[in-house]
Amino acid sequence: MMSTSYQFPNDFVWGVATASYQIEGASDKDGRKASVWDTFSATPGRVRDNHTGMVACDHYNRYKEDVALMAELGVKAYRFSIAWPRVIPDGTGTVNQKGLDFYKRLVDELLKHNITPYATLFHWDSPQALEDRYGSWRSRQMAKDFADYVTVTVKALGDKITNWMTINEIICFTNAGYGIGKPGNHAPGTAVHSKKEVNQTIHHALLAHGMGVQAIRAASPKTCQISLVDNCGVAIPVSESEENIAAATKCFYGNERTVSVLTGAYPENWIKSQGESMPDIEEGDMEIIGQPLDAMGLNIYTGDYVRAADNENGYEVLPLPKGYPQMHMPWLNMIPDSIYWAVRHTSTVAGRKDFPIYITENGCAADDEVNAQGEVLDFGRLMYLREHFRAGHRAVNEGYGLKGYFVWSFMDNFEWAWGYNRRFGITYVDYNTQKRIPKQSFRWYQEVIRQNRVV
Repeated sequence: MMSTSYQFPNDFVWGVATASYQIEGASDKDGRKASVWDTFSATPGRVRDNHTGMVACDHYNRYKEDVALMAELGVKAYRFSIAWPRVIPDGTGTVNQKGLDFYKRLVDELLKHNITPYATLFHWDSPQALEDRYGSWRSRQMAKDFADYVTVTVKALGDKITNWMTINEIICFTNAGYGIGKPGNHAPGTAVHSKKEVNQTIHHALLAHGMGVQAIRAASPKTCQISLVDNCGVAIPVSESEENIAAATKCFYGNERTVSVLTGAYPENWIKSQGESMPDIEEGDMEIIGQPLDAMGLNIYTGDYVRAADNENGYEVLPLPKGYPQMHMPWLNMIPDSIYWAVRHTSTVAGRKDFPIYITENGCAADDEVNAQGEVLDFGRLMYLREHFRAGHRAVNEGYGLKGYFVWSFMDNFEWAWGYNRRFGITYVDYNTQKRIPKQSFRWYQEVIRQNRVV
């Protein structure tokens, strides 16, 4: 394969991604009860401009229109998430058939348009009932209740969905959801007393993942592919010398989520860095956490430059200089090589160069505006995606197991604590009218998919 043409393999999966709370709306319709994000966003001062996901993109009512637009885009796959409080409103107990029926309708619509569903079972919107009952992720019970919810969902939908992802970005509802001495800046927005308590929530979430994998395998009526989705930190060697590559690899091993699920053990350098703050681990926990996976999903937006250093770690993370190119988020630095190195490092951890990996999210926020002609010329996003796709192509070209790429996001949506102030979509959403306008990046991506190469 000639690398200069940036051609991808014929079976490469091009997709788009979204998440339930960010797009569905209908937060109190058809038996759904509150999630921690409903409560969090309804608390004044928690979300910018006091926005909530109450209506979001009204996808619950407009899913047919949205799927038709995906078909026009030409994607082969759609990654979405299932809302636990829609399926089991109280977290445990009574199953809400109307909630399951919505996802059945959505999946049928996707299949009708030859779009393969990739379902994430948890993307942060846990039932408020479980937060009230036992503090959600602070309790081991959460992992067991998650597995029960997974069993119900996979039994109901597993005849049509064969690509399952357990949990999305553990760090964003543990580290960000539980603040030491002050409320976390993501739901549930709880204050805890120590780092150990935060690490305990991470451990419980990893346990939920492992129990979720077991539950999917037991409940699925068909052979299926199971993965975890993680937003691991990506260490990029500042130059590709042997020493810097070794330093970046060592740094990557500090990703306790990615490493523990792929190896069944927390990495030594993470254990060392946490010291007294290590979570309590019961016998058999690591075996559950390390359940064999069929693939790994990586949400990659940026990374860190790393070089070899004469210190106890053997590496140092370098600060970015003033004026370094950044997209429309304070953390979103433009570092396209992060895609290649995320895939390469993860393959190293998995011990297999061809281990199946999907970029389950990659994209950027941009300050998008509709011009007088009714167009959104988001050239910054187009440039961002083009460079990241090229880095993905390098991984494929070198024989790594990168199997697919889901652009975040299919459409503008509720951007968590930023509310509707940040737009990540390749489709513009006018929140007053719910009109969808494909942006320039949508039209460009359409051509990438059509030609199956970076254009």
